Amino acid sequence: MSVNVLYKTSAKATGGRDGHAATLDGALDVKLTTPKELGGGGGAGNNPEQLFAAGYAACFIGAMKFVASQGGPKVPADASVTSTVGIGPRSAGGFGLDIDLAVSLPGLARAEAETLVEKAHQVCPYSNATRGNVDVRLTVV
Repeated sequence: MSVNVLYKTSAKATGGRDGHAATLDGALDVKLTTPKELGGGGGAGNNPEQLFAAGYAACFIGAMKFVASQGGPKVPADASVTSTVGIGPRSAGGFGLDIDLAVSLPGLARAEAETLVEKAHQVCPYSNATRGNVDVRLTVV
């Protein structure tokens, strides 16, 4: 499948989970730390799962707005997505992710909200990237 790329960005990481990451344009610059649950010291800094969770949540709202622009219900201004990303060993070896998206769409009827979320899940690039590889659970809250 080909993608008509409209935007690209690049980031460089050094030191792994206890290092540093920054976009080449300087817009994002973060210290990385390994969570205690993964054998690290924790402390000030971020980890890849936090960055993924924030990106997925923001992107999913964008996907809902895209669906709305195609005739779907309007996304409320106070809509929010809470993305919970877990990491751990896979039964097949290596490590894997587990994701929950809790979507709040105040003012929309539940059935309308659930339809919007399902349609957004079909167009969101994060959803498309994880589909078939990562368990992603969607909940309208």
